[in-house]
Amino acid sequence: MMSNLARKLQQEQQQRTVQSPVKAPARRNSILTPGEKILVFVFGAIVCFGATFMVSKQAAIYEVNKEIQIIEGNIQEQQKINSDLEIQISELSTYERIKQVTEKLGLTLNEDNVKGVEN
Repeated sequence: MMSNLARKLQQEQQQRTVQSPVKAPARRNSILTPGEKILVFVFGAIVCFGATFMVSKQAAIYEVNKEIQIIEGNIQEQQKINSDLEIQISELSTYERIKQVTEKLGLTLNEDNVKGVEN
């Protein structure tokens, strides 16, 4: 019985030594190769550059649109002024007003010397 016990002990010790061998440092396998890493970096750089380029162009377009709106506002304002002036011209160039101004200045109207002008 003693020898059985000694054998069991010896077998357990052998199993322990077999189960826990000295492990060599495991070499870590990378998912990407160095060439693939370079390609990923270049692709990322291109995406970042493209995004920056697009944002800067959008900002420039915004500025141009802003200037266009300001100029269109100025054009509308000038068109309003022009139409007001055309109304004043038509009011001031009526025959009755011209006759009134000539009489006020003491001028006489000679119907033979009056010529009509059409616009």
